[in-house]
Amino acid sequence: MPSDPLSWIDVALRDLDARDLRRRLNTHDGAQGPRIAIDGREYTNFGANDYLGLASDPRLAAAVTSAAQEFGWGAGASPLVTGRSVLHEQLEHRLAAFEGTEAALLFNTGFAANSGVIPALVGEGDVVFSDALNHASLIDGCRLSRATVQVYRHNDCEHLNSRLREASGFRRRLIVTDSLFSMDGDLAPLPALCDLAERYECMLHVDEAHATGVFGQRGRGVAEHLGVEDRVPIRVGTLSKALGASGGFVAGSQALIDWLANRARSYVFSTAPPPPLCAAAMAALDIVECEPDMRTILLATAAGLREQLRAAGWNIGPSASQIIPIILGDEQRALAAATTLREHGMWVPPIRPPTVPTGKACLRISLAAGHTPEMLAELLKALASA
Repeated sequence: MPSDPLSWIDVALRDLDARDLRRRLNTHDGAQGPRIAIDGREYTNFGANDYLGLASDPRLAAAVTSAAQEFGWGAGASPLVTGRSVLHEQLEHRLAAFEGTEAALLFNTGFAANSGVIPALVGEGDVVFSDALNHASLIDGCRLSRATVQVYRHNDCEHLNSRLREASGFRRRLIVTDSLFSMDGDLAPLPALCDLAERYECMLHVDEAHATGVFGQRGRGVAEHLGVEDRVPIRVGTLSKALGASGGFVAGSQALIDWLANRARSYVFSTAPPPPLCAAAMAALDIVECEPDMRTILLATAAGLREQLRAAGWNIGPSASQIIPIILGDEQRALAAATTLREHGMWVPPIRPPTVPTGKACLRISLAAGHTPEMLAELLKALASA
């Protein structure tokens, strides 16, 4: 009998088990929300990125239902063939207006946006400067580009400046960064990054995935919050977090969007998102624009919880947002703490390498607008037990 060419997987999985790094799939029943049923038990949900609670908002569901009756569900083809409906076009116009840019382009996911945009902008003979804690989609976009990649220390503009100063002989230069880092919950120093991009004539690509809908007077993200929107030429956002829908987008000049529509492979060679998703996203944009108190209350709640956690002695690092890590360091300790919290009815996921660096395992608290003071009090009580 021939040997199994996949037998190495069993060995590799046992190795993950031995190092407390194996993930297992969980299944939830019903909608996302501040309370969630997972594998038959109900928990207070601190694990989702549904920051404004829109994933289960009936206004989005109604928009999807109406659009599905008119447009069906599947898009049927790539946007460049027959897949781009009037709803896709309307959403892109809405996104451009929301972001205050000339144009926008819709992708299937935020991951597809980042992994498609970067290789469309740089390639062999070019150089990319990437923050050490950038999201995997940015990292993979850098790798796929075949450009030279230089990683700078997290949020360290002096280190980036030295790398920029020493990098010569390249055709194009690109700086890529998250605006709100998804595990540490801290913000990128965008004004300083804009200064460096302008000084060294670099393109600047900022991923606002976790900030879209949450930060800024209009909910545009950290670039708006820090007053540098007009200095960030490539802005990526997602529809799948605070906006409660699905998909990613790029906002910028008309020339940028025209180029990406021709050269971003994850756009050109993917079937367009289902048209009803566009209706849900537009409904979410209406809510974000008309109900700013949602994000104001969320950020105020996050500030209060961070203060309470620090006072209780927890290490939450440099978090300045609705994402609050409790840094425990050891993988086993993070797993044990998460298990104890689940026993108390709290769903707070343990985050381990490779999602975070070795020695930085943590519990990741993700706050949403629907979390009540009573839920936060229960969380703090459960943490004391953990």
